[in-house]
Amino acid sequence: MSKKQTLKPISLSCRVLGRLLDYPSEAMRAALPELMQALQQEQALSPARMAELQALLARLGAADGLAVQALYVDSFDRGRATSLHLFEHVHGDSRERGPALIDLAATYKAGGMFFDAPELPDFLPVVLEFASTQPADTARAFLAEMAHILNAIHSGLIKQSNPYAAAIGAVLELAGEKPQAVPITAEPPLDESWQEPAAFEGCSSRGQAKPGDIQPIHIVKTHAAAQNSGHAQGVRP
Repeated sequence: MSKKQTLKPISLSCRVLGRLLDYPSEAMRAALPELMQALQQEQALSPARMAELQALLARLGAADGLAVQALYVDSFDRGRATSLHLFEHVHGDSRERGPALIDLAATYKAGGMFFDAPELPDFLPVVLEFASTQPADTARAFLAEMAHILNAIHSGLIKQSNPYAAAIGAVLELAGEKPQAVPITAEPPLDESWQEPAAFEGCSSRGQAKPGDIQPIHIVKTHAAAQNSGHAQGVRP
């Protein structure tokens, strides 16, 4: 009988990737050398993946702070395809997302982590923080359950030639998965999808005044909904 394979620890790497995928504050950027040192110390990632991460960290550290923050917002807050809120890829804004978030928070509690954060439980840095508290086999299995979502995000970033693809690829590697290309559905530009219609659009100019005609209905997102849409404007707690 063969002995059970001992998996490499991935706790430090999970925690580092969670920091890299969070909003790039000045404190995080100042800690970039320490983050790379932690990745090198644990040696959970392949040399090729480490080289990609080295390039990402170099860009985050060398660029102007505002430029780095703009890159982050453009990468993750400009559309659902690359959102770091994982359940958006599965449930969108449907009612199923609420119970899924509750179940995930219960998973955290069962694993010994009390969830008390300004972010939702499905935010990838939170997911990685939880994984960092678990044994290696449990953490890998937990992340592997989300591989299909991570592949979708990774494919979207690769399509954009986005340097953050390295971080998502690294998460997949920690999960024991190889990145796989996923077809990306084109999304309308953010400004277009959130644009308010012109006043009285669709009324008499479209024949609405004629009796018996089907009346067009325009469903738009209100200003309040825009404020509650996560980090679409790059605002962080």
